[in-house]
Parts: sequence; C-alpha cells; structure tokens
Amino acid sequence: MDVNGTVAEGFEPVREAFARNFQVLGDRGAAVAVYQGGRKVVDLWGGTKDVDGTEPWEHGTAQIVRSATKGVAAAVLLLLHQRGELDLDAPVGEYWPQFKAAGKERTRVWQLLAHRAGVPVLDRPLTPAEAADPALGAEAVAAQAPVWEPGSDHGYHAQTYSWLTGELVRRITGRGIGEWIADEIAGPVRAELWLGLPDGERARVGRVAQVDPPADPHGFRTRPKRAVSEAYADPASLTRRAFAAISPLPDENDPGYRAAALPASNGIATADGLARFYASLIGEVDGGTRLFAPETVELARAERSAGPDRILVVNTRFGLGYMLHGAASPLLAPTSFGHPGRGGALGFADPESGIAFGYVTNGFRKSVTADPRAQALVRAVRDVVVTP
Repeated sequence: MDVNGTVAEGFEPVREAFARNFQVLGDRGAAVAVYQGGRKVVDLWGGTKDVDGTEPWEHGTAQIVRSATKGVAAAVLLLLHQRGELDLDAPVGEYWPQFKAAGKERTRVWQLLAHRAGVPVLDRPLTPAEAADPALGAEAVAAQAPVWEPGSDHGYHAQTYSWLTGELVRRITGRGIGEWIADEIAGPVRAELWLGLPDGERARVGRVAQVDPPADPHGFRTRPKRAVSEAYADPASLTRRAFAAISPLPDENDPGYRAAALPASNGIATADGLARFYASLIGEVDGGTRLFAPETVELARAERSAGPDRILVVNTRFGLGYMLHGAASPLLAPTSFGHPGRGGALGFADPESGIAFGYVTNGFRKSVTADPRAQALVRAVRDVVVTP
C-alpha cells in the first residue's frame, strides 16, 4: 500500500501509524492532516477514493464526516456570540419563539450546544426527504416535548442537533447554516469543507459504506459493555430513538442527501479542510485568518456536561458543541476539544501544543466516538509532541 504525501521532520511516526492502519486495521481509503502552530506538518493519503472501488484516493479527495460536522456547526454559534449577535445564556425562545412549546420555555442556548436540551428524539421520526427540509426539521423539534427537564441532564443529540443549531442560525442571520459556513468560515480560512455540497464539487467526493474490522490475528474480539449493546438493540430506548430521528437512515452516497445541510451529520471535508478549520480556531493559519478569540476558545472547551450520557450510555464530556478529552473520546490531551464522526472521522484542536488534527475515511466502523484508526494516529501525534 503506497502512502502519499509529506510529513515534517519529527512527524515520521504519524506516517508509520497511517501505513499500519491499512496493513493491520483495514483502512480502505483515508487521509490525515496535522497542523502545528498554524503550519501544516502532516499531509498524507492513501487507498481508494471509493470504499468499494479501484480509483486511487488523490490529494483533495473529500468524504462525508458524519458527526464531525457538529464541531463546525458549533463554531457558527460561538462566532455569532463573539460578534455580539447571540447571547449564549438567553432562552432559545428569545430568538425562536416557537421553541418555547411543550415545556422548553427556559431552555438556554448554551444547553443546546452542551447536549442538555432534553430533545434528542422525535416522537415521529422524519424521513430523509423531510429531514433535508430545514423548515420541517425545525418545526418538528420545536413541537417536541423534552424527555428530561432541559438543563438537568445531558445526552447526545445525535440527529436533532441539526435543526436546533440550523434554525438558530437562520433566525439570527437570515441565512442557512451551510451558506454561513461557506461565507464566514470555509472561504476566509481556505478550508475544503462543505455543509451542502455544491454541484461543482461532487466529483472529488468518494463513496462511503459500513465495513467490518479485520479479524484479530490473536482471536480476540472487543465487545461493548452490555448496557451499551442493550441500548442500541432496544427500539424503545432513547439511544435507538435518538439515532433514528431520521428514519429510514439516509443513503449517504445520494447526491440529494449530500446537497442538504444537516449540521449534525452530513458535512463533507478533506482531512486538510478539517485540520485547517481547527487550526484556525486556535491561531492564524499560514499567517492568515484566526476565527476564535482566546476567550471563545475557553468558552468552547469549558466543561458543561460530564458523566453518564443518556444516549451514548457511557461517560461523556462536552464543552459548547465540542467533545472534550476523556475515555469515551480520547483526544490529544485534557486541554483538547473537537468532535468525532461516528465510525471514523475525527477533528480537534489543542491550544497548548498548537496541534490541529483531521482524519477522514470512506470505511465506517461500528465505533461511535473512538475509532481505532483515528486513535492510532492521535497516539502517534501525541508521542511526537509530548516526547519528541
């Protein structure tokens, strides 16, 4: 397996870990990028563009990154706050009056970002076509009664995060969240990422699919905790209902789905685009735009939720829209913040080390927050940065 691209001196272990992902961990097609202090130090890719194809992955190949999109969406709301257009402590209903229905009158904006709003499920799931209509999604989540008192607990809003964040942005700015990201984030930063894939970019995006991990040569199998398995198996559980808020599951290779703007789940990015985005949150990139002021970085990564997650059934930690370092989602260090995509993708930043990281793949696994391939790369970066 040929690994293409470059690494800066000292980052050779990341190349070795990336190659091993193909040799041992079964990667089909993937890319990883790392920035340090706003300078790119890792830019690697390999395998095939399509999970089931033969066309090679090229520099600039992009993939759907699932929930890694949530970190980009969170940046929109934090930037609106940074600009004085959004009060994170205000009731959501102050901007979106319809949201005050069914016991959600006191729900705060920050609680949406910290997965404390209590509306991770919909009593009537939306079809993929309905979910792609931002007005229908917003109407559904505004009418939904919370399944716990908003603010009293936390649980991953796997799908409803799309309409919670998207509608707030529309109410405040008059623009769709995908358009806002293109104009105010991706454009100024020169990051190859999209929420709502333009027709002109279709050809560079690979086909994705669920893939099984390779057999362990020693015969060991990693099994999830019983409570986690039971939650995903039970159609009545909050876990199953949260992930099934769109039902049936969308075809992630469908051009119509990719053209929609679902900030919980269907962003598309290159590895460099994801890493460059996170680099721009914590500093200037190549001497250019910095998005977050230092105070906003601290807001993003200050812990707002921690402990047993009502949806993921493991202990999770969240800041404002970002997962924080922990057993369920290990990042570079306790100071890091970012977001994984279910089954593969990962993006994060670590202000103290100046590291920003992006990994994308076309083969999704069953893992939700800690994919072994991404984690192997994170460990390699950690070894370089912490013990050079």
